[in-house]
Amino acid sequence: MSLSKIENQGSTTTNFDAISDREIFELSGPLHLTTIDWTNPDHRRSVAACLVQGVYIIERDRQENRQPPLAPPWWQFFNFDLHSQLIDDADSCIFGAIYKFKNPISESTPSYIIAFRGTLTKGNSFSRDLELDIHIIKNGLHQTSRFEIAMQAVKNIVSGQTSKSNIWLTGHSLGSAMALLAGKKMAKSGILLDSFLTAGLAVAAQIRNANQQRNSNPPEDSFLALAGKKMEEIGAGGIEKLATQHSISGAFLNAIGKESHEPLHLLPSANLTINLTPAVDFKEAHGIHQWWISNQKLETRVYS
Repeated sequence: MSLSKIENQGSTTTNFDAISDREIFELSGPLHLTTIDWTNPDHRRSVAACLVQGVYIIERDRQENRQPPLAPPWWQFFNFDLHSQLIDDADSCIFGAIYKFKNPISESTPSYIIAFRGTLTKGNSFSRDLELDIHIIKNGLHQTSRFEIAMQAVKNIVSGQTSKSNIWLTGHSLGSAMALLAGKKMAKSGILLDSFLTAGLAVAAQIRNANQQRNSNPPEDSFLALAGKKMEEIGAGGIEKLATQHSISGAFLNAIGKESHEPLHLLPSANLTINLTPAVDFKEAHGIHQWWISNQKLETRVYS
């Protein structure tokens, strides 16, 4: 397994003119969260999403050899240290990170958060990410060396902790599928880990389909109907078909079912949050940044 600490990568300076504002925590991070209530679902979701964003920026820092790096504020703001990185054995790209909480933990505070990023469309990791995307669609996520590395990292952290409930899994897009499958495998061994999955409307489509499959004659669900209406409003037309056939998260959630021939709708439960704030397009609706913005209109429901 490839795990390593952050290393100094030279003395070059960062060219901030070539950087998106969304990569800079001080410009786009949740600066309003000066105090975290670890029992507040909005706070928990925001922190988890920011730590996934940290993984995206760690990899971009590596690609651009940025000094100083932009990534650390995405976890340091919430009093986490970067414990280790998860590194792909094919191209040495960073696809995940393990964060350790610095302060004494309470019953609701995570001691470790294991985060997985999705596909990067910039830089030299794109070809490997795309290759992995295609492989997963064809063969399933469990048959990749990247997932084997991720799963071993999860097992290592879990085995070293007496309280398993204080370990979180989180991911976005492809990373949400990785976190979901890792959580599913741990659950089969009797260990339940809190998981925070952010993948936009594709996940909503999957859960809506799963709910329909679970109940042969399901009653009209206004909440899930609202998710469908939201899909139509962003102008993608057949977005549900996109979610189940072509989009990264939809295809990967389908791929998870191949692992044990267990359909997605047989998973025990799902906590679905819909962002009702209007989105410009599918890219914005799928993006990770929406999950920590303070003025979003969100609704949540648990399906079991």
